[in-house]
Amino acid sequence: MKRIRKDIVLNMTASETRIAILENETLVELYVERPENQRMVGDIYKGKVSKVLPGMMAAFIDIGQQQNAFLHFSDVSSSLISYGSDINRFRRGKERPKLNEIDIQLKEGQDVPVQITKEPLSTKGARVTTEISLPGRFLVLLLNENYIGVSKKIENFREKKRLKRIAHDILPKGFGLIVRTVAQNKDEDALKKDLDNLLNTWKNIQSKSEKNSAPVLLYKDMGMASSIIRDLFTNDIDRVVADNKKLIRSITNYLKDAAPQLIERVEYYNLQKPIFEEFSIEREIKKIVDPKVWLSGGGHIVINQTEAMVTIDVNSGKFIGGDDYEANAAKVNIQAAREIARQLRLRDIGGLIVIDFIDMAEEKNRRRIFYELRNELRRDHAKNAMLPMSEYGLIEMTRQRIRPSLLHTFSDVCQHCGGTGRVLSKESIVSSIESWIQRFKMHRKERRIILQVNKEVEKYLTSGLGNYLFKLMWKYWIKIDLESDSEMKPNEFRILTKKNRVDITDEFIP
Repeated sequence: MKRIRKDIVLNMTASETRIAILENETLVELYVERPENQRMVGDIYKGKVSKVLPGMMAAFIDIGQQQNAFLHFSDVSSSLISYGSDINRFRRGKERPKLNEIDIQLKEGQDVPVQITKEPLSTKGARVTTEISLPGRFLVLLLNENYIGVSKKIENFREKKRLKRIAHDILPKGFGLIVRTVAQNKDEDALKKDLDNLLNTWKNIQSKSEKNSAPVLLYKDMGMASSIIRDLFTNDIDRVVADNKKLIRSITNYLKDAAPQLIERVEYYNLQKPIFEEFSIEREIKKIVDPKVWLSGGGHIVINQTEAMVTIDVNSGKFIGGDDYEANAAKVNIQAAREIARQLRLRDIGGLIVIDFIDMAEEKNRRRIFYELRNELRRDHAKNAMLPMSEYGLIEMTRQRIRPSLLHTFSDVCQHCGGTGRVLSKESIVSSIESWIQRFKMHRKERRIILQVNKEVEKYLTSGLGNYLFKLMWKYWIKIDLESDSEMKPNEFRILTKKNRVDITDEFIP
């Protein structure tokens, strides 16, 4: 298989930091951090239990944010659990307990340390766990665990065994440890130094917890740019390019101890042309909010995000193939599968996803599309799971949701439609106005009013010989002075009294 070139491009401005991941010069991932919306995943809080809901198998934790955090019982550590049956059955590596076999030791008002695993989304608070971990460059320190693991991406058996032995030798009691992929071929001194830094961090967290009452932030994980360098800048990255000298110094200072062999791959970009334009990233960002994505052969996919799920529809569009429908459908679907995998990573789409491919009659073609999508998603850092394609051409999958998708970052809810993408038709608005007039006539004896509407609605009311405005006045025997307001929403209207221009709209809306 041909090697994929990977680059990390960082753009830092006064308002935001943007990190782009490129594969073969194509944008596949984008991270954005702003001062008012900083990364929260990995932060540790001393929280207070606000409410315990056994029926939901969850608790809500006050961490001092706008919404309480959500703690599911499956994310509660063993230190807060008592077992209703033989505890020896549930040692690590053997059968784990079912939730109905355990008793969660959480009470309202209780202080509890928690770590954020998913950021808040819309009206939902952050998701948290009491199974706290601290990530370093080579190791991840696990609190209140007795477990040593080695990254599955390290395939060499001897190297795995060596790293596990080192971890066992240096790890103090009461902690667990996971050896990360980048620890490959590192000596004991490097791992010990990383572990000492993590243990010192934990001591500082404990000290702050003892001195402060809940809710309080105990530990702030690295900013997004630093965490990307820590977690993603590995030997398979060809270069890191940034347009900020301070950021370059920060990266190189970190790499001096963590991975000095990678320093030569860090470059400072000082050209006049903006860095994201130089790497053709800016034009891709502008497409992120567009639901339609064109494929190279003329087909396209349409991405619709709702609160419950994301649906992706594959269409042949302008594609002109041969006479064989099955071959044409398979070709468009293959292109779509590759682009869908890229868009899921690029837009950071999570949760339940349903993909509607073009119908194909042959089972071998359906399997081919499934394997193509699965292979493309192997480079995705987020966990995902998918079902084979159904006979209706549907693939159902889930993708790990950690933070809101980039649609929320780069766009706001439309003030006119409220996020539906549609507004009331002019006919519906006129019908609402007529209903208002009926209620008005029941309670008031006035015969003159002022009607204020959007310009498009005004045009609709007054167009043609039998215009609707005349019909309303004739039907209800009322004089209506029509005024247009370009700042009004298309589905909005206001009615004022003619005598003193008092707004009486709300008085006669049920």
